Amino acid sequence: MQVDLNCDMGESFGRWSLGDDAAMMDVITSANVACGFHGGDPNVMVETARMAKEKGVAIGAHPGFNDLAGFGRRTIVGDTMPEIERMVAYQIGAMQACATLAGHTVTHVKAHGALGNMSQDDPEIARAIGRAIRAVDPSLVYVTMPGLPTERAAEEYGLASAAEIFADRAYEDDGRLMSRKKPGSILHDADEAAGRVLAMVREGAVIAASGKRLPARIETICVHGDGATAVAMARRVRETLEAAGIAIRPFRAV
Repeated sequence: MQVDLNCDMGESFGRWSLGDDAAMMDVITSANVACGFHGGDPNVMVETARMAKEKGVAIGAHPGFNDLAGFGRRTIVGDTMPEIERMVAYQIGAMQACATLAGHTVTHVKAHGALGNMSQDDPEIARAIGRAIRAVDPSLVYVTMPGLPTERAAEEYGLASAAEIFADRAYEDDGRLMSRKKPGSILHDADEAAGRVLAMVREGAVIAASGKRLPARIETICVHGDGATAVAMARRVRETLEAAGIAIRPFRAV
C-alpha cells in the first residue's frame, strides 16, 4: 500500500512570507504551487519549483481566484464557465513556464480555496477546470475529491486523476469538507489528524466528523502549509503511515 503526501505551498509573494516551505519539502512528496492569483509570484514560483526538484518532490499548479487580499478563500460570483476555464489555463501555463526555468516539470493540477470548494458542489465548475487541464496538457493529473463532481469531470474528459483526502480538515456526511466557519472544521492536533488519516487509508474510506464512513479511493493526502503547526503535523502523518507499513511516494513519477 502506498499514498502521496502533498502540501499547498509557494503562497508567499513580494515581501510577504507564509509557511515554512523549505522544511515542508523534507516531508512531502508532492507540492501544489500557488500561481500568482491567490498567492505566489514569479520569483516564489521558480524558487519553489527549484527546491522541489532538489528534494525529489513532484509539483503541480494550484490555481485559484484572483484574490490576493482574501487568499483565494472568498467566493467570487459572476465568473462564467469560459472565464473560469481561461483563468485556470492561464495559471497552469504560468506554473509550467516557471517550472521549466527551474528545471522541473508540472505533473498535476489542484484547484485552491473557494474555487476548489465550488468545484465540489458545481459540476459545471468541475468541468471548466477539467477542460482547462485537457486543453493545456492532457497528460496532467486532475487532483479530485472522492465521489464528488471533480472526480466525475476527470473521468468525463479522459484525464488521469488522484483522489485526495485532507489531514487537517473535517468532513460532512456527504463527503464534502466542513465549512471553516464551523467549530471543529480544522484539526490542530497532529496525533489526532495522523490517527484519522491512517484509519481512512486502511479502511479506504472518508471518515466524516459524525463517524460515518464513505468508501473512497485514496491516493494523496493534503496537509495545508499555511498553519503554524503545518510541518509538525505533516511529519506526524508521515511517521504514522510509514510505521504502519504504508509507503509514501508521489502519485506521478518526478
